[in-house]
Amino acid sequence: MDVYEGLEGEKVLNLSRLNLDNLDLDDVGEERKRDTQQLFLVYNRFIMLPGSICHFSNLVFLDISCNRLAFICEDILRLSKLKTLVAKNNRLDEFSLPKDFGTMSLEVLNFSGNRFEEFPSEFLNLQRLQSLSLGGNRLKSIPAEIEQLTSGSKVLVYHGFRPECATKLYMQITVQLALQFSLMCNVILRHFSLIIQTQTDFTKLKHAALHILELLYLGGNSITSIPPELANLPYLSYLVLCDNRIQSIPPQLAQMNSLRSLSLHNNLLTYLPREILSLFQLQELSLRGNPLVVRFVKDMTYDPPSLLELAGRTVKSRNLPYKPEDLPGNLVRYLDLASKCPNPKCGGVYFDSCVRHIKFVDFCGKYRLPLMHYLCSPECSSPCSSNPQSDADSEDESSVPAHRMQKVLLG
Repeated sequence: MDVYEGLEGEKVLNLSRLNLDNLDLDDVGEERKRDTQQLFLVYNRFIMLPGSICHFSNLVFLDISCNRLAFICEDILRLSKLKTLVAKNNRLDEFSLPKDFGTMSLEVLNFSGNRFEEFPSEFLNLQRLQSLSLGGNRLKSIPAEIEQLTSGSKVLVYHGFRPECATKLYMQITVQLALQFSLMCNVILRHFSLIIQTQTDFTKLKHAALHILELLYLGGNSITSIPPELANLPYLSYLVLCDNRIQSIPPQLAQMNSLRSLSLHNNLLTYLPREILSLFQLQELSLRGNPLVVRFVKDMTYDPPSLLELAGRTVKSRNLPYKPEDLPGNLVRYLDLASKCPNPKCGGVYFDSCVRHIKFVDFCGKYRLPLMHYLCSPECSSPCSSNPQSDADSEDESSVPAHRMQKVLLG
């Protein structure tokens, strides 16, 4: 068992490919245990993470991939400095983790190639997590609670705030407003007194590290839908959802202003929401292996509007005046749900009955993506070509740079 220096000077202990089924440390000196920061146990025969792992008190990186690992013992909780845990290609599932696994200070977690059928709730409590990889498992859904991984962002509110500035601000406000707004000043007094009393807490928050999820890899599962709550990860830069069974993309993803790479290839997508054009930071969009427009055209149906909808359209389109007291409450609420037809030549509205329409829109230069639009009726002429497929085919693809084609469509 040789110890050698890592690329950046870390002490590394490599015990890979030794056919180990237990971790006997009798031949490892105390100093070596204390100095080891990276430990590799790849390609062995471990069924359970050995409890002796806790003797590496300064361990920062642990890779126990490609074993027969089915359980992770509670002794891992004693590794208070562990930042990266890699356990790819094992037999782990949602019952393999210790109860308090979410209390660890992990920043990078890679459990790809295991047997997770549900998203482990313990992962949602990892407040410092920056990178999470669960590719190649058996996940069928993404929990809405995944938005909890942004709880560390609350520190941002206090970053750079100095309590002494609050004191000066309080004094200025008090001098200017005390005579005329005494009640308001009392509220301000209580508010800033609380800030001044918690000066120590603000100092700690100022120097606290801000850890927010930046990479989420869920490719190679059986996921069928994306929860809108995923958009509540505002600092996510890399999102990989390829090789799943996803049929649609929620328009809320347009709120992910930091997203730079979105991998959606090999799914069941027939269209993209037009809101995706709001992702100005997006540099890579992978769509290969999706049916896109073809299946959409075959399955397109239109349900005629009900009498209620026809009456509502008439009221809204002709701007017929009404007051809340003129109509029952349920009708007033219904009229408030009217959506305007996106065709500027129409000016109509719709409620429940609409026509789904594919429009090809330029994206990343000369590329044209099929985006979903909703029209109020089949007779509503679209501002784009009446034959969007032929319009897209007429694009001179030979003039598109090969590297751009690869980034946008091939991923």
